[in-house]
Order: sequence, then structure tokens, then C-alpha cells
Amino acid sequence: MWRSQDRRGRKALVLTVQAASHLEPVFEPVIEKAGFRLVRLRIMGGAQKTLQVMAERPDGSMDVEGCTALSHALLDFIEQEDPIEGEYEIEVSSPGIDRPLTRPMDFARWAGHEAKVELNVPVEGRRRFRGTLLGMDGQDVAIRADNAEFKFPYRAIANAKLVLTDKLINEDLKARKAGHPGSVGESRSDHQKTSTLGD
Repeated sequence: MWRSQDRRGRKALVLTVQAASHLEPVFEPVIEKAGFRLVRLRIMGGAQKTLQVMAERPDGSMDVEGCTALSHALLDFIEQEDPIEGEYEIEVSSPGIDRPLTRPMDFARWAGHEAKVELNVPVEGRRRFRGTLLGMDGQDVAIRADNAEFKFPYRAIANAKLVLTDKLINEDLKARKAGHPGSVGESRSDHQKTSTLGD
């Protein structure tokens, strides 16, 4: 994983990580126009802020060339529109195999695989679940954990991601051999193009 550096070449100290959902309407059209799909957007704060953009192609693939192309598209947009105040860097990455689950379609797509889910509010006395995804039931996410089946509203989910298992790895390998490298996630490493911008 490549890390962002400041102008003196020192690694920035990361203090906080926060969701940047309020910026999604700003950046998502740019990402889609460049031929990609937004997976997750968040801001890492510290001595210098970093805008992390996790994206993929419509077929689910993503590689170094894709990250670089998207980085250039985002940097061109930022230089023209200046949508964020202050000084920050851009980091573009691929979802990886054990990807975050950020959309309802993700929970349907990865049904049958193991996942970790954290809720905003407790359901049946607990906020964290680790088990097998059962897909979507209307607007609810279904999961089997600890030999029991649970359902909770999609909007109640704070964080969710796939667990790296042999089953998931094998599916990725089969997809690559079949000529569909992005079915799971082409790389677990982050690839980035950084730029320091100011007012």
C-alpha cells in the first residue's frame, strides 16, 4: 500500500477517519463520467487531510491503470471547481477482495459469503454481527450469525465488509481464469495518485 506524504516527504500522521457522504453528490458524477463506480468516499484527518476515493469499473474490476486514470480525472475536476476548502491530498484505491459493502446491491451480490456488519443502533441487544450474508429482504439485510437469522434495515448499517475466506479467494481465482478479473476485486492493495491542493 502506498502512503501519502507531505511536501517535505514525511508521512502524515492520521488522527481521524470520517465518512464523506456529503461529498458523494459532488464527486460521484465525475467518477461515473470517467467510467467508474464509486464504492466509498471518506476523509482521513491529521496534519494534512486525505480524501480517499474507493472505486471500480462497472464490471467490478480495478487496477493501477484505472486508479491512475480516475486520479487524473478527479484532479482536473478539483483544480477547476475547488469543491473542498483547505489543503488535502487525493488517494484512489480499488476495493480489494475483502471489500466494504456500501450499497444494497452489494449485500445481494455477495449472499452466501461471510461478512462483518456493525450497526448504528442495536438489534436484539447487539450491534456487531459476523456471519453468512443471506441477501436482501426488501429494504432489510439478512444475515445468519451464531446459528440464528437476523434482519435489520439497510440504513441501520454503519460499516460492513466481506471477510477474507477460502471460499471468497476461490471465487476470485475462478473469476480470473474465466476472464472476469473484477468479479470479486482485482487487488487488495491501494493504488494512488496524490496531489496537495490549497485555497
